[in-house]
Amino acid sequence: MSTRSPQERAPKQVDVARLAGVSTQTVSRVMLGHRNVRPETAERVLAAVEATGYRLHAAAASLASGRTRMIGVILVSTARYSASATLLGIESVAAETGYAVTTASVAQHAAPAAFLDAFVRLEGQGAEGIVILAPVGFLAETLGSHAERTPTVGHRLESGAGAHGLIDQRAVARTATEHLLDLGHRTVWHVSGDEYWQESRARREEWEAVLRERGIEPPPVIPGDWSPESGYRAGRTIAAIPDCTAVFVSSDEMAFGVIRALHEAGRAVPGDVSVVSVDDIALAAYASPALTTVRQPFEQVGRATATRVIDLIEQRTPVPSAVLVPELIVRGSTAEPPRA
Repeated sequence: MSTRSPQERAPKQVDVARLAGVSTQTVSRVMLGHRNVRPETAERVLAAVEATGYRLHAAAASLASGRTRMIGVILVSTARYSASATLLGIESVAAETGYAVTTASVAQHAAPAAFLDAFVRLEGQGAEGIVILAPVGFLAETLGSHAERTPTVGHRLESGAGAHGLIDQRAVARTATEHLLDLGHRTVWHVSGDEYWQESRARREEWEAVLRERGIEPPPVIPGDWSPESGYRAGRTIAAIPDCTAVFVSSDEMAFGVIRALHEAGRAVPGDVSVVSVDDIALAAYASPALTTVRQPFEQVGRATATRVIDLIEQRTPVPSAVLVPELIVRGSTAEPPRA
């Protein structure tokens, strides 16, 4: 039995109604956002809510309105900074608009069925709309009618990249590669990300295209998997290539490994080899040397994605957003090539 006194008990809807001089039904309508309440009445109710400290119980609101106001997010299990930063943007918009966020994870290199299972699981939890943070190429075919009945936003589910706040991954690779070539390097080597990811393939293809545009035959791709360990292995390979003076690495985490391996092999960065990477995570500015990188506005992507899925849930026409442009952050890991 509760020992809280009547004066200490949590405020209830009836307390708000009494203070505002309205019925409890009117309080409920105001709290649930119904529009058939006069503005002056709604203001009075909201003032009473503030004065009493009343909070609407989420489960009760769901039962009363028939809605959960929940967004589901499907994530690939990874330690990558991009996923957490994008999720932060989604959660920010959700909090600002009265939505909750629930997540479901799938394993690295998961088969299409795993995404479908996660989607159905989120639907079962009451998600009114779903965001998929996985730029892989099979999602539209895999989800089929599920994505039609539940508002869904994902990198590979809609035509027109700008409609859902994508970062132009080809621009990412072009910016990085052209930066090194413009410094005077004769060619640029590339440490790729995991080929499971569409963004990795897009960057590799654009790196090749930029080199060919300048009459340069692309050197062999050095594979990575986003991890610092794979970057370290790639760096050992690069250190054994005497005429390699510039490398475009597909993530900051891998670039840290590349720089470590080059340092151990006695090759200076950027004195012998210039390194440019992608993401601009917090540690990039504090590496030794500080990392030149292509910044991706992940939180902005999350905010744009959440706004879009909420517009779809609320049956509003989504406002197309511009393709998000990556920004080159020049620091100490790139320079002109060493003189012969």
